[in-house]
Amino acid sequence: MTDQSMKALFKRWESVWHNARLDLVPECVGPTYARHDEQGDRVVSCDDYAAELLQIRAARPDIRVLVYEHDFSGNRAWFRFAFKWTDKDSGQPCSRAGIQLYRVEAGKLAETWVSLMPIGSAWPDMPQDDWTTRKVGSL
Repeated sequence: MTDQSMKALFKRWESVWHNARLDLVPECVGPTYARHDEQGDRVVSCDDYAAELLQIRAARPDIRVLVYEHDFSGNRAWFRFAFKWTDKDSGQPCSRAGIQLYRVEAGKLAETWVSLMPIGSAWPDMPQDDWTTRKVGSL
C-alpha cells in the first residue's frame, strides 16, 4: 500500500474512534481481524469488532486516542498513542499509553498487536494534531 492509501485508511479509522462513525468499520476492518492484545490472541469478524467498539464507547463515551508518533511502511503501520477518557463514576480524567502495530490486507485492517502500559500512564511529549500528521521536526 502507498503511504497515501494508508493515511486514508487511518483517517477513516480515526473517525470511527473519535466521531463514532461505526458505519465506516466495514471500510476499515477486513472480514477477519486477528488481534493480539490483553484479551489474548483471537480472530474477530468485522461485526464482532464493531460490537466491541460500541461497548468501549458505552463505558467511556468521551474516549480519545491521541497519537504521539506513527509510521507507515508497505502494508504495516505503527502508532505510539494514549487513550484519554473521563471516568464515569468519579469524573476524574484517565489515561493509558501504548504502542500498536497493524498489518493491512486489501486496504483493510487484518491484524494488530497492542501493548498497553498501566492505567494512569501517559507520554511526556505533545501529541500530533491527528493520527496521520507528523509533528513538526519529527522524522
